[in-house]
Amino acid sequence: MTSTVLCSRPMIRGIVKGDIRMCNQPPLSNDTSHGCSRRQFITTALAGTGVLAGAPGLLSAAERKKGDKKKKAAAPSQAGKGQAARGQATDIVTLGATGIQTTRIAHGTGWNGGGRSSAHTRLGEKAFVELMRHSIDKGVAFIDTADLYGSQPYIGTALREVPRDRYIVLSKIWPREEYWNMPSGGAQKEVDRFRKELRTDVLDICLIHCMTDAEWPAKFERIRDELSELKQKGAVRAVGVSCHDLGALKTAAVNPWTDVIFARINNVGKAAEMDASVEEVAPVLKQARANGKVVIGMKIFGAGKLVEPQQKDASLKYVFENQLVDAVTIGMLSPTEVDDTLQRMTQALKA
Repeated sequence: MTSTVLCSRPMIRGIVKGDIRMCNQPPLSNDTSHGCSRRQFITTALAGTGVLAGAPGLLSAAERKKGDKKKKAAAPSQAGKGQAARGQATDIVTLGATGIQTTRIAHGTGWNGGGRSSAHTRLGEKAFVELMRHSIDKGVAFIDTADLYGSQPYIGTALREVPRDRYIVLSKIWPREEYWNMPSGGAQKEVDRFRKELRTDVLDICLIHCMTDAEWPAKFERIRDELSELKQKGAVRAVGVSCHDLGALKTAAVNPWTDVIFARINNVGKAAEMDASVEEVAPVLKQARANGKVVIGMKIFGAGKLVEPQQKDASLKYVFENQLVDAVTIGMLSPTEVDDTLQRMTQALKA
């Protein structure tokens, strides 16, 4: 298995407005009228969206290795220090002290997910692949998945022709035994399977999914230990937890093992799927970032409860204006939602 997979499947769609080429289009490598190779086409498409141009974080493997020493010196998240984030949703940012560089927005793939299924996978593979390719075309370079969602194999298909150093992928281990899974109790077997499903040698970020107890470090010690070993070996670049409880979040904010935290945040609170009130959660996120943790906001739109345009705009503005997160994940279900969300997020960043 190699880190960049090229095959005979058709290319990601072009970036020309109105281009609706589907997965059954003849491979571009056999189409000499375009005057470019398959790899050149992908690079051109990504460059046209700004994913390559001015994107220092999306480097070749050699360039990333050359900059490893600089990663250790990367500044921690600067919550409460200086100006709020400005720019566009697809700007490249450094995720805290991890040195990982990617877009401020991740395309979530687990809307209404459970039992290795989600609204995204229920679109069907063809529609899912088209959606992810549209997102990539628009400049999104951060993909959020999990074993719980069942979306990893679809992502592996959708991104199989995108150079591996052009996107970041985050996944999550469900640590509890359910009807749909057989957890090993650790992380090695799960991460090995994740990498196969995602068609990658390296999992950029791996989290322990859905922490609901402040004592999670002790309860899931074996998973943490195995993730640390995988990180040392280079199979995983950063580790952490997704939190669904205020106590769990407070622990993650200060626990030295944690690199990355998924946190539920918006401008409403528990009525919009947060762990507690905005007044209780926001200071914890600022503390986490001050401690060098990467905070990725989820439930920005309240798991579908914030549906009105003004509600979405207010939530995005609150989260970024108050410097609560490094990035956000949003479960966009259609190309129209991708376009709308990117526009709203960019407006919020410029407000």
